[in-house]
Amino acid sequence: MTCLQHYQRKRRPHANYSLEFIFQDVRERLRSKQPIDLIVAPYLSKGVFRRIGIVLHAWWCQRGIMHVTGDINFAAILLRPRSSVLTILDCGFATRRGAITRTLLKFFWLDLPVSRMRYITTISEFSKQEIIRLTGCAEERITVIPVAISDQFVPAPRRLREDELPRVLVVGTARNKNIQRIAEALKGIRCRLRIIGEPSTDDLAALKVNGIDFENAVDLSSAQIVDAYRQCDLLLFPSTYEGFGMPILEAQATGRPVVTSNVASMPDVAGDAACLVDPFSTDAIRDGVLRVIDDADYREELVRRGFENVKRFHPDVIADVYYSLYRKIEDSLVGRSGRG
Repeated sequence: MTCLQHYQRKRRPHANYSLEFIFQDVRERLRSKQPIDLIVAPYLSKGVFRRIGIVLHAWWCQRGIMHVTGDINFAAILLRPRSSVLTILDCGFATRRGAITRTLLKFFWLDLPVSRMRYITTISEFSKQEIIRLTGCAEERITVIPVAISDQFVPAPRRLREDELPRVLVVGTARNKNIQRIAEALKGIRCRLRIIGEPSTDDLAALKVNGIDFENAVDLSSAQIVDAYRQCDLLLFPSTYEGFGMPILEAQATGRPVVTSNVASMPDVAGDAACLVDPFSTDAIRDGVLRVIDDADYREELVRRGFENVKRFHPDVIADVYYSLYRKIEDSLVGRSGRG
């Protein structure tokens, strides 16, 4: 097969975790069929000049079929459309404040890359419909390939003891992760909160004023992230917007009950194996957490259903879908060359 390349963002040191898991697993699963070269962007996606540098770097590095794996969609602008793949994770920029910011992000993260690419993938039906709605892209140009759950996340039985404070895990600190409403919802609930990521100044103020017993951790290794799930009693993930929601599956695969949102992609990803709440209501978030903490039978049922749900996202299945797409692109290139 033609040389395959994954072009990946440079990860921010105190954020961004799930994307690296996703495509590391794809590469591992496809190693026996076709090795994939990993190319990491030389700069963080921050500021005009660094982003221009990323675009030029991706163009310079392309040797065969290049797959821009998400987040830095603009990196695909100069790539050869017929031998490139762009994964668009979500359209979260649409939730940004300020019309000018939203317009610029829409153009460079969505409109221009979509107009250039022949092969586009996204990770949920929700994200696909968002892309179509915002760009008018033809439905047949977009392939939904869900996220695979890494086999690093395995069942780790843990029983919530009455004499211990429940350990609540929150993954991510971007604005959509809803830290301030989480702080309000947990006020007065006896628990320990662990946050993966760096809370903002406003988040810290909300946690303090609501008297939340919390700790946060940043720049974790893969093993440390896995351990964070193993050490918690439940995942609290009431995000206001997700293109997918990888922490839901990571918690379910570990055997932890999940409280998550009833909006965007999260109900589809969680299946019938999570407590779904309105992420814009602190009362709903609070009620969901208390139900999971107080009702042992409900917790156990969520865990059981979670193990069933994650089977839909087995990495071998997802890797095979990507491999079929790469083969399709190669076949089209060979056919085109033969006609020439």
